[in-house]
Amino acid sequence: MRKVVDVNDALDFIKDGSVIAVSGFNMATTPEYLLLKLYETYRNTGHPRDLFFVADSLPAARNRALDLVAKLMIEDNDFGFIRGFMLTFLGVAPNLQRLVIENRVEAYAFPIGVATRWFRNTASRTPTITKVGLGTFLDPRQDGVYLNDLARERKTCSVDVISINGDEYLVYNCPKPNVGLIRGSAADEYGNLSMSEEAIYGSVLAIAQAVKAQPNPGRVFAQVLYVSRFISPRDVHVPGPLIDYVVLSPPEHHTQSASIRYDPSVCGRVLLSNVCLPSNDKLNFEYVIARRVVLEFVSLIEKLGRPIAVNLGIGIPALAARVIMSEKLEDYIVMTIESGPWGGVALSDDDFGVAISPKAIIPMPDQFIIYEGGAIDVASLGFMQVGPRGDVNPSFLPERVTGPGGFPVIAHGSPRLYFAGAFTAGKRDIIISNDRLMILVDGPIIKFVNKPYKIGFNAELGLKMGKEVMYITERAVFRLTNEGLVLEEYAPGVDIEKDILSKMEFKPRISRNLHPMDESIFREGEVGFRKLVEYAIRH
Repeated sequence: MRKVVDVNDALDFIKDGSVIAVSGFNMATTPEYLLLKLYETYRNTGHPRDLFFVADSLPAARNRALDLVAKLMIEDNDFGFIRGFMLTFLGVAPNLQRLVIENRVEAYAFPIGVATRWFRNTASRTPTITKVGLGTFLDPRQDGVYLNDLARERKTCSVDVISINGDEYLVYNCPKPNVGLIRGSAADEYGNLSMSEEAIYGSVLAIAQAVKAQPNPGRVFAQVLYVSRFISPRDVHVPGPLIDYVVLSPPEHHTQSASIRYDPSVCGRVLLSNVCLPSNDKLNFEYVIARRVVLEFVSLIEKLGRPIAVNLGIGIPALAARVIMSEKLEDYIVMTIESGPWGGVALSDDDFGVAISPKAIIPMPDQFIIYEGGAIDVASLGFMQVGPRGDVNPSFLPERVTGPGGFPVIAHGSPRLYFAGAFTAGKRDIIISNDRLMILVDGPIIKFVNKPYKIGFNAELGLKMGKEVMYITERAVFRLTNEGLVLEEYAPGVDIEKDILSKMEFKPRISRNLHPMDESIFREGEVGFRKLVEYAIRH
């Protein structure tokens, strides 16, 4: 049967009240054309309506894909199209956030790795049971997976606590999808889908498997750029029998990321030997934090005597990638991204999830199994608040709904966690001068607080798991112990009482070996990390 059809003919099969699974990590693998045409159909006919969307990550960027749909819903003042959604991250989708905050739709959030596993488990008709989320805001004894009051009222998705052999676990529940919207580069007339020009694989196959599983197998719609007469069997990512309809998309709605339409180095067709990074004209305090993180990576390489695999979170930790490249450490520190790439240069902001010249790209469910199992050596993640026990609120505020993203899974699985961020928040003027940190105007918002707004990392459970945990800022470095935070280092040029202790709502313990941070990370030019690493590997 020929499966390539007109988009309008295909979408006629989607009925009111459908549960729709959508692929997409920001704009990578997001079927934007299908989403926009589906909303256009609703605008013209009033159907399909009351749809519930589930995704492995976020099929959107600012004013793109599902976020553009949300923007049009707000402009139309018509909220009948989307009944609700389970999305893992809303940080680059302001219009979707507005729908949540204004209680226009019921909104839920699983961590990315839990969502990817949920699709695979739905495909195999097994529950999604994990320790990820215990003791955090995801635990039903705290907030659960609800992002607003409408979700708490309807409970379309939920999380429960169970006991297995005396150990606690969480069970994540969500309705099985009966429609799948996925994306690939090309398909043949039988529906065999190739992802050869996509930046990532994401969870495209897992979504198709979940939709097609019993009971009540549904329909899968695939968006592609072109139809091929022949696709090599080794290049088929989703076999044709799992796909019902193939729709051709205009190129403007089928981009590798938010700002990249097509770059062969992003999908692995070309490997660049020398990737140019934006120059850092002036050393700033954020770059100092990133350097201090990399210094810890170097110490770990010296300890283990081998290269390491790391995960870098968004925000200041992502700057560590720039340090790694500028210090020529990429052969010794292999960077991984949640969406599946290993190595290369990870992009940021709306393009996060994509890498230039990655050395490997694996499906996202497999990537998160690696994270949850602790098969990487270390992760550096951002923080918004830190409590006296070492608990971390990564990004939540009352007026801001971002979702958990990949943070809970990575924080749960990684054996070493180096949380990295500015010591205070708000408008500030902090400079680096003469190898010293100078705080001209400090940020007015305290981040080391008595009670974090929400807990994304439970320090007590982390210690029980034997994790090594550090908190790295531009002016102070803390280590997590059974007695709470211990101040171990301070930046040259700062006053410990005035610039550190008085800017915390609680008093940390002070290490007997308290000492200044390494002055080399406050200097212009290369630090010389590569020489340290090469010596460690040789000896």
